[in-house]
Amino acid sequence: MHAVVVWWDLAGTGRTIAELRDFLRDEAVDRFAAVPGLVLKTWISDEAGERWGAIFLWESAEAAAQPIPTRAAEIIGAPPGHRHAFDVEATVQGVHTLDSLSGHGLAFAS
Repeated sequence: MHAVVVWWDLAGTGRTIAELRDFLRDEAVDRFAAVPGLVLKTWISDEAGERWGAIFLWESAEAAAQPIPTRAAEIIGAPPGHRHAFDVEATVQGVHTLDSLSGHGLAFAS
């Protein structure tokens, strides 16, 4: 398995986290649901620090290297300022009451 973390510093871009949440609900989540080799994508935000990003968990480094269907860089006006790739040493799912990991988070809270 392979993990990739990306994030943008939104200060000065004219974009807000609220706008990007709309983008998630309107198109991004559904688009990523069909990406081969993607185990999980988690979008992350820090409103106080004006940061936006994502954590990807891939089946392999090869799967992580494929072109992905993102428009975030286009909307924000720049590629992510930070991109880091990691080998995954171990994974585990804890005990929880969720039926699925899909469809949770602030973008779906309203």
